[in-house]
Amino acid sequence: MKMLHISDLHLGKKVCDFLMNELQEDILAQILSAVDAESPDCVIISGDIYDRSTPPTQSVTMFDKFLTDLVKRNVHIFIISGNHDSPERLSFGSQLMEACNVHISRVYNGVVTPVTLTDELGEVDFYMLPFLRPSTVRPFFKDMEIKSYNDAVTAAINAIHADFSRRCVIISHQFVTGAVTSDSEELTVGGLENVDAAAYDGFDYAALGHIHNPQNVGGNNIRYSGTPLKYSFSEASHQKSVTIAELGNKGELNIRTIPLVPKLEMREIRGSFEEIYGSQGSDDLVHITLTDEQDVNDAIRKLRKVYPNVLRLDYDNKRTRLNTGLGALEVKEGRTPEELFSEFYFKRNNDAMSEVQLEFVRELINNIWEEQS
Repeated sequence: MKMLHISDLHLGKKVCDFLMNELQEDILAQILSAVDAESPDCVIISGDIYDRSTPPTQSVTMFDKFLTDLVKRNVHIFIISGNHDSPERLSFGSQLMEACNVHISRVYNGVVTPVTLTDELGEVDFYMLPFLRPSTVRPFFKDMEIKSYNDAVTAAINAIHADFSRRCVIISHQFVTGAVTSDSEELTVGGLENVDAAAYDGFDYAALGHIHNPQNVGGNNIRYSGTPLKYSFSEASHQKSVTIAELGNKGELNIRTIPLVPKLEMREIRGSFEEIYGSQGSDDLVHITLTDEQDVNDAIRKLRKVYPNVLRLDYDNKRTRLNTGLGALEVKEGRTPEELFSEFYFKRNNDAMSEVQLEFVRELINNIWEEQS
């Protein structure tokens, strides 16, 4: 069973107010070329089709054309909703689309029924699990204590009762612990969204979305395909691709990638104003960091004569280095909201919080996250 796995299209995305539509249309054409070259049995799109729950008309039209072109290639198509999508809007017409081999995850209702495809080695069960929050899952498992994202995803997967003696694939859009993240993802501070990779134990392949850097997590069979385009300058060094995953007999899996080449690159450039202004320039999307000690008057307008798509301009000099970090909190992966608030309190009061205050903060943070979910 050959699968072409993509995710996180984020159609309608803007990067620093630069609308990515033209680049997205080009990259979707490249994905179609990969489908033509590989002739997969199915194409998997693991969530975040759109960049927001009410996408602009042009983005809907773009995806409609892409989907129509895929259907013409006579492949099965699996689509789940991500945290940026509206599951209700995305699943509209899903029953009609089944006739065209387009399988779309429906709004989660506690039941996930597999779609079964057959190849020369037998049957493969595909389970589609849209993005889940604890509040999404809790109503269907009232006898269980579901507080965390890991609780929610584990409960939902256990309720599938997959027959692991058969070849099984799960399509999911969550943050698996240990994944390397980028600035363009919307993740909660402190790892509250974390899902243990063990939740996907037993599946021959877990086709994941949500994390923008292509990678395996917790094993060769748990895979983020990553975004087809770079959506933040933290991704400048990423090689974007589509993932080809091939199932052989039970337990046999081969993964490879096909590179995607954007119409415009996303780059970071560093140097003095004179060095950069005197360079050859390009139409690439660039973040420029100037090292001049004195600010250059109207620098961004001048630099756009050689780099028309300067999306961000910063300075790195004695003044900016001195200002950086004054009173700043050390925010990094693994620090909980409680730890950040404790550090803030100490900086403001030169004293640690009492246990009573800590308990109040814990309760307040839990209530806030629950309301946002």
